[in-house]
Amino acid sequence: MTKILVLYYSSYGHTETMAGAVAEGARETGADVVLKRVPELVPDEVAEKSGYKTDQPAPVAKPDELTEYDAIIFGTPTRYGNMASQMKNFLDQTGSLWANDKLVGKVASVFTSTATQHGGQETTIVSTQIVLLHLGMVIVGLPYSFKGMMRMDEITGCSPYGSSTLAGEGDRQPTNNELDGARFQGRHVAEIAGKLAKAA
Repeated sequence: MTKILVLYYSSYGHTETMAGAVAEGARETGADVVLKRVPELVPDEVAEKSGYKTDQPAPVAKPDELTEYDAIIFGTPTRYGNMASQMKNFLDQTGSLWANDKLVGKVASVFTSTATQHGGQETTIVSTQIVLLHLGMVIVGLPYSFKGMMRMDEITGCSPYGSSTLAGEGDRQPTNNELDGARFQGRHVAEIAGKLAKAA
């Protein structure tokens, strides 16, 4: 059975919601899907004052766990057009995995959340993919066979690089179309990982 890890960081719950949809899509293929998050770096009192969502049920992952999966789908909010520092801190701890080629050939994909339409969705996903390429991972995006990406009747996230959502001032939640994109991405990644695993 193909093993998929959906690994995310979420401050206010938007990326967490997208992660759930990604995991749902991957499970539709029959894959064994695990949902985990990276550790929070913000002190508890600051997170509480800032209104962070602190009741996320997903367990915290450790970098060495990444070797256990056929595919890893990373979710991170945008911070000035890049991944959040919490996700980068986690990935910066994979040096021994890099040195020993432990992630080479594993499938990777990325999804994100931004406050605004042009708040760095594509740059966040692509800059995260650069790190994953250094680790030797095989990048999978969100193909245009997900037709919701081409909608013009509503403001929506999603690009060929990966699924995404717009959070606004924090009050906007992922739309049905964005969640459909996340589910599609989860399915697509799981299907490709399954094919690669069978071919190995």
